[in-house]
Amino acid sequence: MNTDAGLPNYPISRSGCPFDPPDAYVAWSRDGGLRRIRLWNGREAWLATRFEDVRAVLSDPRVSSDGSRDDMPTVSPASQVATPLRASFNRMDDPGHTRLRSMVARDFSARRTAALRPRIQRLADDLIDTMTRNGAPADLMAEFALPFPSLVISLMLGIPYEEHDFFQSRSIALLDTHSSAEEVARAGEEMRGFLRELTKAKERRPEDDIISRLVTEQLAEGRISRDELADLALLLLISGHEATTNMIGLSALALLGDPDQAGLLRDTDDPAVVAAAVEELLRFLSAADAGFARVVTEDMEIGGQSLRAGDGVFVALSAANRDGTVFDAPETLDLGRRAPHHLAFGYGSHQCLGQSLVRADLGTALPTLLRRLPKLRLAVPADEIAYAHMGTFGPVELPVLW
Repeated sequence: MNTDAGLPNYPISRSGCPFDPPDAYVAWSRDGGLRRIRLWNGREAWLATRFEDVRAVLSDPRVSSDGSRDDMPTVSPASQVATPLRASFNRMDDPGHTRLRSMVARDFSARRTAALRPRIQRLADDLIDTMTRNGAPADLMAEFALPFPSLVISLMLGIPYEEHDFFQSRSIALLDTHSSAEEVARAGEEMRGFLRELTKAKERRPEDDIISRLVTEQLAEGRISRDELADLALLLLISGHEATTNMIGLSALALLGDPDQAGLLRDTDDPAVVAAAVEELLRFLSAADAGFARVVTEDMEIGGQSLRAGDGVFVALSAANRDGTVFDAPETLDLGRRAPHHLAFGYGSHQCLGQSLVRADLGTALPTLLRRLPKLRLAVPADEIAYAHMGTFGPVELPVLW
């Protein structure tokens, strides 16, 4: 495609209500068809916004996820750097994708996650105990939304939580589209170095955790290299807390502004009602919305639009999850809605591996907050909340009282 100076720049920032997709995405979804966009380097690409078009992009084998391809589109100079995130299985096609994903799939199964629920609940209660002991006002992001999923994924991976500040600062550098290429490369290597040393420790003394199992079942048998193991652990570490942190923050903000909906979640002890509420929050908020880069490998058609081999394609999950041809009153938060077919976790073979864990985290964190702190409220006007868009979209700080 030839560069057209009149094309909209991608990604487009959310404006107005922080829960809503950019207005342009909603309009494009309503009008139909893929739209051309312009990237930071002047390259053109396509953006899919309709529900069915997004599913087609994410499931068609003629659309590649291979992050090592020279023609793979990127959203910033930093994302063009060959970081460990680009070498992870979610940026691979088969057979590499399935080979690495299958090594950890069982650790993120619904059954394994259900067994963790009591420990997840204790972590949530302990953090709320600490927050209330420290007193109000408190930053819900720093004191709960960030440490809670970080503790959970650290527990699962076997990473000492005292290393939290180290990996949190590096993960921010890796995900922030404003990071320089040098900052991204440095943060990636520091994280990989840390994980290589941890792997050596697990070889000497394996425990009941994911990294230990990768060491004893895969590395020791020659099925995975040390670099692959570090990249895989890094992917799980970052994706295991960053998206959930922002979903907790956005969900809390949405519920505090809608007492009736908050009451539905606070006052129930029915797991099915909680599960439905979590699905609706995932659909309505769609915190993960920029990226999902793909490239077309052979001429094809999606949504009535002809795409050529080498074309870059992105998807707007937030717009797809507000598609009025799929969801009734899609712009309304309705915790009683039954919408398990949303696209907040993506679609196809690259659908989010940790979705059962995310559901468990949200299904624990949100009801626990509302029940234990029934007078929870914002300490500042809602329009003073600042937001950041790194890997996902969410509040920078969330000052609260109770």
